[in-house]
Amino acid sequence: MDLRAELQALFQDFFEDEDLILEDHLTAEDIEDWDSLAHIGLIATIEKKYNIKFATAEISRLKNVGELISLTKKALE
Repeated sequence: MDLRAELQALFQDFFEDEDLILEDHLTAEDIEDWDSLAHIGLIATIEKKYNIKFATAEISRLKNVGELISLTKKALE
C-alpha cells in the first residue's frame, strides 16, 4: 500500500484539484479552500477511509501534511 499516493488521491478528490501534489511541508495556508471547516471534513474523510480514529490532541498538534501522513501511518500499525 502506498499511503502517500492514496492520501494524495483523497486530497485531490476532497479539494477538487487533480493537480494537487502532496509534499511534507504543505499546510492549510498552501491549499486553497483548506479552512477550519474543510480540515474537520478532511480528517473525518481520512478516518472513515482507513477505519481509524485520531485523538483531538493529535490533530491539534499537526503542523503540515508530512505530519498528517505520519500520524495516519502510525494509526494503521
